[in-house]
Amino acid sequence: MPDQPRVDAERYQKGVAKYREIYGPDLPLAEHGSADFFDLMIGHLFGEVWTGEALDVSTRRLLVIGVLAAQHEFDTLGIQFTNALRTGELSPEQVREIVVQLIPYVGYPSSGSLFRVSETAISNLESKS
Repeated sequence: MPDQPRVDAERYQKGVAKYREIYGPDLPLAEHGSADFFDLMIGHLFGEVWTGEALDVSTRRLLVIGVLAAQHEFDTLGIQFTNALRTGELSPEQVREIVVQLIPYVGYPSSGSLFRVSETAISNLESKS
């Protein structure tokens, strides 16, 4: 690892702010300068891509949900559902409708996992109410 982080502190902090907005305050975050991978991900993905002005966060999240479902990345998809519900971007009914919409595209064998993570996120939200 080089002496200096690959991403400057300002860009990293901008990324951290957006990361916390997208994923909430509870997910772990690597310390700036601890690994190039995390510095680049936070600085680029969250500091530049998620902060673009042409799409709002809700639209970006819907796109990510579709991609994660298609890639069978259900753990990360669960995090997205949880935080979309937490922020009020999506209601439980909308999450359920997203699952119905995605089932034919991700395939019925994978749809059980898709259903499971969506219902877990909804149950967690409802248990906090």
